[in-house]
Amino acid sequence: MLAGSSVLAAGRRHSVGRRWDGTVLAAGNTAAAECRVERWEDVVGLAAGNVHTATNTGRSHTVGLRSDGTVLATGWNGDGQCDVIGWRGVTVVAAGWRHTLGLLANGRVLAVGRSSEGQCDV
Repeated sequence: MLAGSSVLAAGRRHSVGRRWDGTVLAAGNTAAAECRVERWEDVVGLAAGNVHTATNTGRSHTVGLRSDGTVLATGWNGDGQCDVIGWRGVTVVAAGWRHTLGLLANGRVLAVGRSSEGQCDV
């Protein structure tokens, strides 16, 4: 399903890929809507986050970076890791365990989500 992707990201139970035209495909468990990327366009970067490795969970999230520096996110948002609506000027995205990071051109890092171990203290 992800053949022809030029950018890939793999989560615990899902995978996402960007097509040459900037649209996104996803495969795998979509229990938390982490594969709902069918309307994503103009994407240049992807990240796939996890909740944790316990077998009784299927929650994770997917993050997309558009060419204009805005960020998209879908999936489980229990810790606010998908709250990226206002992000602008982002050059790189990363998704971790219940958190999301974005790097701005000036070197500043944005972070949302769970920070119980300080992972968002950037």
